[in-house]
Amino acid sequence: QVQLVESGGGLVQAGGSLRLSCAASGRTFSSYAMGWFRQTPGKEREFVAAISWRGDMTYYADSVKGRFTISRDNAKNTVYLQMNSLKPEDTAVYYCAADSSRLRIAKSVYEYDYWGQGTQVTVSS
Repeated sequence: QVQLVESGGGLVQAGGSLRLSCAASGRTFSSYAMGWFRQTPGKEREFVAAISWRGDMTYYADSVKGRFTISRDNAKNTVYLQMNSLKPEDTAVYYCAADSSRLRIAKSVYEYDYWGQGTQVTVSS
């Protein structure tokens, strides 16, 4: 069982930056691939970024590639999402998720086993 708690969301102007953190409980954090997703009202939750359990592979949605960076610190049981050059269309609730499979970097919500409660990111124009 893994419990995930996101933090770092807030209000920022377009062009600004935020760093989201996701703290995980449990001793097996380092064996999970981790992902970030986002969701706006009335829309499906969409993939943002993912990182392998060892941190040696990453994958990004085209919409954030070159602006967002996912990273992890297994010693701190934490995964991060550095978001730069933010745009109003990045406004959403951001969720982190854990995938127990070591064989993939998943981008489907159905492939993740555990989810955090979400943190709101609002980008003003």
